[in-house]
Amino acid sequence: MKPFLKWAGGKYRLVDRIKSALPPGNRLIEPFVGSGAVFLNTDYKSYLLTDSNPDLINLFKYLQKEGQNFINYCSSFFTPENNNELTFYQFREEFNATTDLRKKSALFVYLNRHCFNGLCRYNSKGGFNVPFGRYSKPAIPEEDMFSFYQKSANAIFEVADFRETMKKAKAGDVIYCDPPYVPLSATSSFTSYAKGGFGIEEQNDLAAIAKQLQSKGITVVISNHDTEYTNEVYKPAEIIKFNVQRFISSDTKNRNAVGELLAIFG
Repeated sequence: MKPFLKWAGGKYRLVDRIKSALPPGNRLIEPFVGSGAVFLNTDYKSYLLTDSNPDLINLFKYLQKEGQNFINYCSSFFTPENNNELTFYQFREEFNATTDLRKKSALFVYLNRHCFNGLCRYNSKGGFNVPFGRYSKPAIPEEDMFSFYQKSANAIFEVADFRETMKKAKAGDVIYCDPPYVPLSATSSFTSYAKGGFGIEEQNDLAAIAKQLQSKGITVVISNHDTEYTNEVYKPAEIIKFNVQRFISSDTKNRNAVGELLAIFG
């Protein structure tokens, strides 16, 4: 099942590899749900899906609540007249200013499909700041949105810090974490996905909580870059390494395979 959002670092192409690392359980917890690729392609009885990005979670909640009616509302923004630079920036400005969360959620879908590379990025003031993408005919992913709506019947969506989410784990739960990755170089950090960023302190806390839950018999699986730091901080875990082709770079020459890992605390 394909996510309806374009998403930097999305796990759709890696779902089978990730699923093979996830044990059976009653509930899957995802503290960094992102586009929901793992949620959509697993079969647990229930899901706790959280993220620090309120725009993302509000969108999922409106889709879960309204289904086709909300999809139809989102479709109203996908017209040929709206696929131009001037309208895009007007909608982006409205998205950043509005207090109408339903409209903001619909505009989130519009921006995701019309902005450059489908990026989700915010400035220091919390404003969405990705430029216009210049696509010829951006289409609303109606079928994928409806599939998400159907799958969401057994899910709870919450805006939450990963620490808060992971503390809710209990026996029978399985946790999959897809945090902002440790940068491969000093210039490659991508931490502005949500206001506040995700630095070394957060990476250390995530690994420490995973170790604590491992000692309680709760499996935690974490995705990240394969670096000297991650190999050290994930030492108590089983580590599976592999290469992944990158598609998000604007320079096609730099879309090389990079080393990733799955750390299995279980």
